[in-house]
Amino acid sequence: MSEVVIVNAENQILGRMATNVVKLLKEGKKVVIVNAEKAVISGPKSRVIAGYKLYFSLRTLFNPEKQGVRRPRSPINIVKRTIRGMLPKTPKGRQMLKSVKVYIGVPQQYNGKNFISFPDADVKRLKGKYITVGELAKEMGWKVYVRATGQ
Repeated sequence: MSEVVIVNAENQILGRMATNVVKLLKEGKKVVIVNAEKAVISGPKSRVIAGYKLYFSLRTLFNPEKQGVRRPRSPINIVKRTIRGMLPKTPKGRQMLKSVKVYIGVPQQYNGKNFISFPDADVKRLKGKYITVGELAKEMGWKVYVRATGQ
């Protein structure tokens, strides 16, 4: 059984965190990412949102009703899509993506466990503005659903 690494995405720069996660996946580890909505993307809020909307809302002249790429709206899908873009486009890359679990908040089974965060991906490195993945997801149309925890 492969080792499970739990990554806390809170105050981590999304792209740098994703590259570190890919390195762990290439070593054969399973990765669990918690607090996905608290990861950050560098840049002014308006520019980041405009960039995501431009990329994910391409239409064609031949079929103007159909959206181009189905855009990820939830923080889970935004983080997974970022990691997927850095993996090789091979069956092994698809298998590595299956070794990643992403959660909003911290699920009960991971409470009290040791989380790691990457020093080179810390938000303190940024000098300018940034936006959290949760804020971006809400701008993209993500509706926050509160799940019953069964307590």
